[in-house]
Amino acid sequence: MEPAPIKIRILIVDDQLVVREGLRMLIENHPGTKVIAMASTRSEALDILSRETCDLIILDLELGGYSATSFIPQLREAARNSRVLVLTGSRDSAIHQKAAQLGAMGVVLKEDAADLLLKAIEKVYKGEAWLDRVTLGNLLFQMSNQDKQTLDPRAQKISSLTDRERQVIALIAEGLKNRQIAERLFISPTTVTHHLSSIYSKLGVSDRLELVIYAFANKLAKMPE
Repeated sequence: MEPAPIKIRILIVDDQLVVREGLRMLIENHPGTKVIAMASTRSEALDILSRETCDLIILDLELGGYSATSFIPQLREAARNSRVLVLTGSRDSAIHQKAAQLGAMGVVLKEDAADLLLKAIEKVYKGEAWLDRVTLGNLLFQMSNQDKQTLDPRAQKISSLTDRERQVIALIAEGLKNRQIAERLFISPTTVTHHLSSIYSKLGVSDRLELVIYAFANKLAKMPE
């Protein structure tokens, strides 16, 4: 008797129930793939990953009405052995490139045929990138200039910050607390905490005071007049 084929264990992260269920049905009906869980928010996804292991995460980039590119590093940190495949309605190559820079191994458009998504799942699971030519070309160009970036480790750290993380830094420099930042950016305090953890790790600072000093010194925030 032949051994049962290995099933790719998948976590779906999408805030729309209809989309989640549609993806689940598509994946479950495809041999070799299995949905282990579904999440509608970032916190739900992180909670699931604290308890479950998966091979691949399908992430809707328009999660909760906001760009979820900044969430990709958190997913990779929470599930180090998992790969991230992005699902998006945007054709903007700059967004695709940003997602890839932050760790996504593939980008699938919501308008693509179902069989393309299934093929992307298999390719990404095997460690292959699933990116359009423009995005791949831009990434290769960036890699060709990597030597210049490594000459300035500080610049490299700062360039790794996402747009949202830069917003959080600026607001912290203004003296705002986590709850105030959450209200200003229309996100949850928990999300602010996750952003801070990522910022500390990227910049090599240990607390808010060090972060504020670093931000002023490196023009990430304006000095109070």
